[in-house]
Amino acid sequence: MPRDTLTREQIVRTAVELLDADGLEGLNMRRLGQLLNSAATAVYWHVKNKDNLVTLAGDRIWDEIKLPDLDTVDWRTAATSMATDLHAMFTRHPWFVQAFASHLFYGVGKARHDDHNLAVYEAAGFVGAEADQAAATVFTFVLGNATGDAATASLTRRLSRDGGNAEDALRDAMGQATEVAMQFPRLRSRLEGAAAAEYAAAPEDTFEFGLQALFDGLENRLAARRPS
Repeated sequence: MPRDTLTREQIVRTAVELLDADGLEGLNMRRLGQLLNSAATAVYWHVKNKDNLVTLAGDRIWDEIKLPDLDTVDWRTAATSMATDLHAMFTRHPWFVQAFASHLFYGVGKARHDDHNLAVYEAAGFVGAEADQAAATVFTFVLGNATGDAATASLTRRLSRDGGNAEDALRDAMGQATEVAMQFPRLRSRLEGAAAAEYAAAPEDTFEFGLQALFDGLENRLAARRPS
């Protein structure tokens, strides 16, 4: 595709698809040019470099998070919706979770999300820096919960790229982890239970449990400030 018909939107959309498939380590301008049926040099007319492209791709996917109408729902319903959508977005794009360790993300998409997120916590009753702290606390919890899936996706790609069998390697690693865990009484009792999951697997609904516990804490903090 010639550079005069290639658009930044096409480049960023294709970059997201490539990142979803191959991760951060799989993104390069030559491969991107092939997917766009264009020379890699044509891409540079629209983006500065790979880091700039990752920033643009990251900003694009913030638009996947719905922004609840605070005139129709209460703050906790809105906060739950945004946090759940954020977790789903991270799960769909595991490379984005990894990228937070090496990139600074900014742009219209992120700013729109962050502005509305602050409005949610201001609607709850948090003022000034407290609204930022509440939003950041929930964001950090969601990001932390998404790291496991991101790490598994990255490890699976690396093992497959190196010619190994990813499923066998992961199964072997979990087997060894289980052997170590069996030396400790509380872990052993869970692993020996009738409904025991494999070691390191979180119980079902753990994310939802933690998220609502966070909101309970935030509500208790607000209630403690109100006069009896």
